[in-house]
Amino acid sequence: MVKKDYQPGYVELHRTGELKRRSELAYARLPACDLCARDCGVDRRRETGLCRTGTRARVASASPHHGEEAPLRGWRGSGTIFFAHCNLSCQYCINYDISLLGEGRELEPEELAELMLQLAAADCHNVNLVSPSHVVPMFLAALDLAAGAGLRLPLVYNSGGYDSLTALQLLDGVVDIYMPDMKYADAAIAERYSGAADYPHHNQRAVKEMHRQVGDLAIDLQGLAQRGLLVRHLVLPAELAGTARIASFLAEEISRHTYVNVMAQYRPCYRADELPPLDRPLTREEYLAAVDTMREAGLHRLDGDG
Repeated sequence: MVKKDYQPGYVELHRTGELKRRSELAYARLPACDLCARDCGVDRRRETGLCRTGTRARVASASPHHGEEAPLRGWRGSGTIFFAHCNLSCQYCINYDISLLGEGRELEPEELAELMLQLAAADCHNVNLVSPSHVVPMFLAALDLAAGAGLRLPLVYNSGGYDSLTALQLLDGVVDIYMPDMKYADAAIAERYSGAADYPHHNQRAVKEMHRQVGDLAIDLQGLAQRGLLVRHLVLPAELAGTARIASFLAEEISRHTYVNVMAQYRPCYRADELPPLDRPLTREEYLAAVDTMREAGLHRLDGDG
């Protein structure tokens, strides 16, 4: 549990000027960008890497979202900001129009800060940054402005889990709730379906660092998450996600108290029809087997939509 008067860490970082300094340090990485696990080294002032993002964040939407995990959505919704583009190339992405096709508009930090404040004015429980790995400098600059204008909501970093330690270290003390995906345990499968053979390596390192920073998910007396780690694991057909290995990693190397959303929402999207066995929906039996696997590993804080 956390105290009712919990204050996000970024508030004090703003007061001391540290949040602005973190933003400046993040922007200084753009000329040879290493702000995500791709580490592509492009000069984002002049060109773009796989994330197809330069010096401004592209936003697809911002609104209260009532479909997130219960500790995030509460009864007033999670204040989601969906960033366009992504540092992965998932061939079955349900939001491919945003993550792969880049639907949205580019915003200056001042405009992004205003979106954060609008979500607070809508009485959302938190500000939830969706796919933020490639726009760390931009949202840090915006957060500093929003904090100066009175933003006090917990900050959720909702990523695909392909994050770099470089960026995460800049976020230490800034992010209240980390919500990464753990998509794959096998390098060959990660390469085939998301174009990232090193995903398991970087994903596990990132989750360790996230947990080091914020610990297990703390939920207040109203059932709302305010600080900690929440892991999402999308169960894929034919055990392609490597649920058993991910469950063992979380239980043995992170914490048996890790809050895990075991997701049953997989359905063929984008190019999945060309990639059997991803060309079929997940079965009920496959999902229940994945949940049992998590429990057998010793994980007991399981959420799910199956």
